[in-house]
Amino acid sequence: MLFAVEGCCHGELDSIYASLSDLEQRHAVKVDVLLICGDFQAVRNAADLATMACPPKYRSMQTFYKYYTGAKVAPVLTIVIGGNHEASNHLWELYYGGWLAPNIFFLGYAGVVNIGGVRIGGLTGIYNRKHYQMGHYEAPPFSDDDMRSTYHVRELEALRLKQLRQPLDIMLSHDWPQHIAKHGNLQGLYRRKAFLQPEVEDGSLGSPPALELLQALKPSYWFSAHLHVKYAAVVPHDDGTATRFLSLDKCLPRRDFLQLVRLSGDGSEPRLRYDAEWIAVLRATAPLFSVSRARLPLDRASVAAATGGRYDFAASEDEKQQVLDCAGGDLTVPLNFTQTVVAYSEGQPTVAAQSPFAENAQTLRFVATFKLPADFRTQKTSVVRRPAVQTGRAALACGAAEAPAGVFQSVGPIWPTAPPLSEEIDLEDDESRACGMCPTRPPLGVDNPKTSDAAMAHEHKSTAFVSVVNLTPYFTCCAK
Repeated sequence: MLFAVEGCCHGELDSIYASLSDLEQRHAVKVDVLLICGDFQAVRNAADLATMACPPKYRSMQTFYKYYTGAKVAPVLTIVIGGNHEASNHLWELYYGGWLAPNIFFLGYAGVVNIGGVRIGGLTGIYNRKHYQMGHYEAPPFSDDDMRSTYHVRELEALRLKQLRQPLDIMLSHDWPQHIAKHGNLQGLYRRKAFLQPEVEDGSLGSPPALELLQALKPSYWFSAHLHVKYAAVVPHDDGTATRFLSLDKCLPRRDFLQLVRLSGDGSEPRLRYDAEWIAVLRATAPLFSVSRARLPLDRASVAAATGGRYDFAASEDEKQQVLDCAGGDLTVPLNFTQTVVAYSEGQPTVAAQSPFAENAQTLRFVATFKLPADFRTQKTSVVRRPAVQTGRAALACGAAEAPAGVFQSVGPIWPTAPPLSEEIDLEDDESRACGMCPTRPPLGVDNPKTSDAAMAHEHKSTAFVSVVNLTPYFTCCAK
């Protein structure tokens, strides 16, 4: 199977798909799946745009709404995660994942899927130690602070991913795993992004939870974005395996934003399927979810107190079979996209107030199918300990009662040392140019098929990447 990987999307779907089509024609290949590493910006209307955390001058409707309404259809199955510039109210509708538009699938705040025997995991958002141990307390309409904290990774999502025991082929994150830069061509990175050098050297560049996941999951490939630079690294593991890391740029002319990688899979039809092990972990850890603003420790003792004594949630064969039973023996992701809001129309104002939260039918079907708590969005914890509750095989068998809410005590942050990386990556950095009439959009480009990036093509010859870089996207000035 041939995968295309995109760095930051920033709503440039038309340009990305045009570039992908050009890539296919140039190299006589057919891409099966497109992976996008965050800042997707699934903006459906002006109310969605108001929830995107960035300076107002960078808020642009872009073209996702056309894919949402069906006016356009993604030409290839597209799997995405979220970053730190998103229509956060839209993503919150699909906490467990789902279709953002026909043929465009969101992996959720954390998620794992299978396609053609290739296993893909993802973690939405970026790390900030201030909110890492909190519940998902934010809800639309967001305050200015909540608009930013809502995209901060929570410890629960990291804990869930750490329970995976089956091999993972691809892992997606928006920000880089901590210390990953030290496994690549640092001097090349410093030449392109000199301001990153102090953060690399003091260890503050990257996400500590993502580093833990890299060490625990040891995926074959790890793709990221966020820093608007192409950078490759190879991380060896103590078992003799290695993870090939690649970060890509944002979609702009003469930038390295798109890459191909071929994986063999198992030869089955490339159909998107839920992952039984992942859903078994979701079911077992359901009591740990919270919308409380309190700090929620996930140490062994606290977790065991909330789950009837269990603190290891690695899925058993019985639990995976129960997931399959819940799905009627077929884990194919249903094509059940539905519109939940009225989409933007050309000529309408692009400034509006945020809308109240609206539940998504896809989420309701997901929790009903796999017997997850239907009221998880109101599930809070208490600082008062309660009697242990039954979880695991008996409590989570298909058709059993929903798992009860977890109970914790408040504690302080667990990452008290290095300061977090600045979240506001400049959306109009020193290499981008404006067309004059349209200052927040890049200009029309000229084809530049030159290949570059010696770090990828020369230093890491053993990777399976097809070196296809500097593909100029076809932008249309919004003034026209």
